Amino acid sequence: MTPEDRLAALGITLPAAPKPVANYVPCRIIGDMLYLSGQGPRQPGGGYSVGRLGKDATIEQGYQDARTSGLLLLAVAKDALGDLSRVKAVVKLLGMVNAEPDFADHPKVINGCSDLFVEVFGEAGRHARSAVGMGSLPNRMTVEVEAILQIDASI
Repeated sequence: MTPEDRLAALGITLPAAPKPVANYVPCRIIGDMLYLSGQGPRQPGGGYSVGRLGKDATIEQGYQDARTSGLLLLAVAKDALGDLSRVKAVVKLLGMVNAEPDFADHPKVINGCSDLFVEVFGEAGRHARSAVGMGSLPNRMTVEVEAILQIDASI
């Protein structure tokens, strides 16, 4: 199955690739690597899911927000590559969690994105990862995730 077939089987339609909100590009291709700028849990009607894990948001909400961030990363990758089948491997994720100082479940939150990438890419979706807490994130969003993908650069 292709990544698009897996998305369809999961009942997922990718959102439109979001446009940058500041002075940066959504991604950069260098050789056979695709570097994806961080994405947060942007909601369909605009705005972001906001709050601090351990205070305003639950682990379950954070998990879903990380999954939403992953869908936006996939949308940017598809926009850049034309076809997600060009992804050879998910190399690395950096997951940032807007968390209270005593919050300790950052990995459980970022699993929302990690689980999605394994569902979509199979074994090629398994990746190195960091899941860290932040004192704040832009727009007060709950999570932000960035990714590095290895791609088929011959196409």
